Amino acid sequence: MTALRFNWITSPTLGALWMVVLSTTVAIVMSFATGDPFRPDILYSLLWGGVIGYTIGHRLGDFWGEVMGTAALSILILMGFGPLTIGAEVSLFASVFAAFALAVSFVWSAHTILDDLPHGALTRHEFEGAVIRFLTGFGYIFFTAIVLIPFYVMLMTSFKNQSELMQNPLDFSIDLSKGTELFRSYDELFTQFNFGTYLFNSFFISVLTVFITLAFAIPGAYAVARLRFRGQAAFSRSILLIYMVPMIVLALPIYIAFSMTGLRNSFWGIVMIYPVTTIPVALYMLQGYFRGLPAEIEEAGLMDGLSRLAVVWKITLPLSLPALASVSLYVFMIAWNEFLLAFMLLDDPSKFTLTRGIASLNSSEIPRQHLMAGSVIATVPIMALFLGLERFMTKGLTAGSVKG
Repeated sequence: MTALRFNWITSPTLGALWMVVLSTTVAIVMSFATGDPFRPDILYSLLWGGVIGYTIGHRLGDFWGEVMGTAALSILILMGFGPLTIGAEVSLFASVFAAFALAVSFVWSAHTILDDLPHGALTRHEFEGAVIRFLTGFGYIFFTAIVLIPFYVMLMTSFKNQSELMQNPLDFSIDLSKGTELFRSYDELFTQFNFGTYLFNSFFISVLTVFITLAFAIPGAYAVARLRFRGQAAFSRSILLIYMVPMIVLALPIYIAFSMTGLRNSFWGIVMIYPVTTIPVALYMLQGYFRGLPAEIEEAGLMDGLSRLAVVWKITLPLSLPALASVSLYVFMIAWNEFLLAFMLLDDPSKFTLTRGIASLNSSEIPRQHLMAGSVIATVPIMALFLGLERFMTKGLTAGSVKG
């Protein structure tokens, strides 16, 4: 570790590793986008990454030097001596774009990672700072890839037709010249597979689950956070014990009980069982937030003559809107994405939730692109809801705080 804390070792080492990361990333992105073969060359990645990393780390080039380095690296890639191997059948435009994208992304991101390093020996703080910047960039790329690649594959597959999937199932490029024909699978889902009903059912059940969960979780969490009663501590600690029992263990008893009571294959049966899985986590989240609210505000309301319920309604809940929004969104997502109970309890297609409807598409008789289109339909609304509300929840996290 001590030997690594010299700039002439740190810069080329991090540069070489960073080039491997970026060449692999560009190769994967271009392969998915075009369907053509792009491969990272690990040996050249280590070589040129180390050379350019050493140059940047020792400030041997100014702005124009980095521009020249970007051009040189692009030319090396196109000549076949760079960190990216491009197939012979790849078009000239795609080849140039891939080479330029890798060269630009490496030179300028390596500049961010390495440019602050001094010459000679590095302090522990300087060395760790460079390593952290490298790991931060790697983390962004890695976790973004984990999220985006499956969604991209799902989306591109939903735009294919059966002949294209049979010809090359690993080609995830898209032919924009097809126009509205790209959305044929989505149109057939709504016209032939009743997906509009599935969407409405999921939305209706999820909203009801949110209201029922909050109706039980708010008074329960407030009681645990504010009131004093026998067994309060034990109840507070045991809220999440239900999650120690896997749902698959309870599946058969739930199925038998619901069949005997006539609740199986009904909306109300699903609406009754979903809150059982969401109330404990809502209780846990809300009781922590209620404990963080200043008790003095509620005591002032009581002294002004308000009842306990009025205090909760007029003071506690308005101050808890960020927490309520977070819990509501979390509960909605659980109900929207739940599959096991819906698959077990629903048999009537007119009552299918979205996840149950998607499972019915997983058949050899139904084209694969319809299953992928259904998955996109199930994923996009909840993603849009989360991304749209997350900003407002973040802004309101300090609502109800007391100064001084």
